Amino acid sequence: MLFWMVVILGYRRQRNFERVLFFLCLALFLFYAGSLLALNAQIYYATPPQALQIFSTSLIAAGLCFLPPLILHLHLEYAETRNLWKRTNWKRIGLTLMYAPVAYFALHVYALLASSEQFDILVPGSSLGRSYGLWMLLSLVFGTGWELKFARATERPIETRFHYFAAAVVAVSAGLVYLVHFNWLSFRGGPIAAETLLALTSILPLGLLIYLVQRHDFLQFGRQKNLVYAVTVTFLALLYLSLVRRVSTWLEPVFPPEASAAILLFVLVVFFEPLQRILGRRLQETAHREMDRVQSLLGEIQHEARQGNAEHLQRFVEKRIKETFEFRTTQFSIRREVEASRDILAKESEGLPLSREGTPSVIFVDLKDPIVYPKSGNTVGFLRVESHGSFLSGETRAALEFLCEQLPTAIELCRAVGEKAQLERELAERERLALVGQTAASISHNLKNPLGSIKMILQVQLESPEMPDSMRGETKMVLDEISRLSAKLNQLLQFSRPAVREGSGAAQSDAHVTIEEAISVLRPQAEKRGVGLRVDLPAGPMQVAATPEALNDIASNLLVNALEAVGAGGRVSVSGESRDHLVELVFEDDGPGIPESLREKILQPFFTTKSQGTGLGLAIVARRVAECNGKLDLESPAQDGKGTRFKVILPTEESTRK
Repeated sequence: MLFWMVVILGYRRQRNFERVLFFLCLALFLFYAGSLLALNAQIYYATPPQALQIFSTSLIAAGLCFLPPLILHLHLEYAETRNLWKRTNWKRIGLTLMYAPVAYFALHVYALLASSEQFDILVPGSSLGRSYGLWMLLSLVFGTGWELKFARATERPIETRFHYFAAAVVAVSAGLVYLVHFNWLSFRGGPIAAETLLALTSILPLGLLIYLVQRHDFLQFGRQKNLVYAVTVTFLALLYLSLVRRVSTWLEPVFPPEASAAILLFVLVVFFEPLQRILGRRLQETAHREMDRVQSLLGEIQHEARQGNAEHLQRFVEKRIKETFEFRTTQFSIRREVEASRDILAKESEGLPLSREGTPSVIFVDLKDPIVYPKSGNTVGFLRVESHGSFLSGETRAALEFLCEQLPTAIELCRAVGEKAQLERELAERERLALVGQTAASISHNLKNPLGSIKMILQVQLESPEMPDSMRGETKMVLDEISRLSAKLNQLLQFSRPAVREGSGAAQSDAHVTIEEAISVLRPQAEKRGVGLRVDLPAGPMQVAATPEALNDIASNLLVNALEAVGAGGRVSVSGESRDHLVELVFEDDGPGIPESLREKILQPFFTTKSQGTGLGLAIVARRVAECNGKLDLESPAQDGKGTRFKVILPTEESTRK
């Protein structure tokens, strides 16, 4: 029990199960310590001192009073760790009812001590009465049921066998409690024998638990084997020192105690070399086992990196490291190129030394230890871990440091594969768009001339006074449809034709002038629809690195799209500002907005949700913005759960010249 108390204190895991196990071991330790103290007092004293009797009785009673609730509490906490019991208000009520009898029996013990009645140290439970026996019996019966449930719920055979063994031990303990407290052992020495067996039943499961934790990672103590080794060696050293003292006392009549102690301590030198060999082999096996585990993990990470998705790689590394090393939390982040560039610029501005050169590394940080690894290098990522216990074992830290040395290779592989896939997608998209453009140009060229001829003939016919009124209306309808078809063909030509820069210099235009021209053309249409069109642009010029044609394509298509999205009484606004060598134009409407499922598709050519749309308006905008080295952002809903906001960011003339 003392061994487990030291291990739990050294481990310091933030889990209720370990805390309750500590107090259960403390209760058993108090019971055993008080019993041994009382027995030794009877051996060494003809009449033990009253103070010593009261002290030993208090230790025994304290251990006995807390045993029943702690046994049941321990099983409930373990059930919660195995997801067999959920934390609810009923648990608090149940724990309160379980611990409530402690006060009653504590008062009973106090009454016994105050009245100087004899407390039977050989059968201490019977001194507390049958009510205590019933309380203990119920806790053991419930404990047996929980152990059987644990055995059926676990998948590991070794754990199943342990829980069945623990169930048998707890059931035997319940039987012994029944025999002792309900007078089924009337023969002489029977209650004492049963009480002695009952006192020893806890040693077997707790002793077996040490083996299971060390060899089979039971209770998830496995990553702290060094702690178990250290506590074991400390206990053996204390036992040997106790043996030295005892032997020195026995040999005192014939040999000086100092000489006996010196000889017994010097004998340990003989065992140093064998112990060193055993520990060396053990450490070597541990190192090989950790390296094999890391190599296997690196193989899985490399396989995931070949998928070329940095976000998936990041989540996969976090999950596998947490599972492999049994950490409480794991955080893995990959630095983006933009972040690295910002750090370099910040260091340059502050006059700090740069780390552009050097071996790429992933910084490993133990959240419970301020030491980081490595101290310098070209940082490409961060790995932050937190153990369940108070510290990381040496082999775990070494394995993580080696893993951090190898992770940059996986990160670079993932980035290379991702960039290659992105380039292939862009190339395929460019080839597809080029083919679409060629097809659109051919179709438009072949259809525009016939349509123009048809339109001219119909217009001439309309001017003829001899045309009947019945045919005049139908002819106007045909002319409207031809105009609509011509507009769609113009849009096809607009999409298929790339932006052309004027002359050999950089393209430039005044965004203020171009947008005002587009708005003046579309304002009658807005008034006809009953839509308010508001413009909020700076008074001065807004020079951008784009041709007037490209800028007009951007503005007119976004405005037409907004006007068609809002209904009567709606609002469309255009605003802009210049800052940091960039011009930001915002086109906003208060329409119904764009569903989240369609946001990734609306910029694709020929995708439309309108019954008479071509799906080229926003595709033209995206293409023109890309040709100008700008950026197009979409936000929907814009405000109050509705509306759409397109933000166009274009470089200025000055930034292009730079």
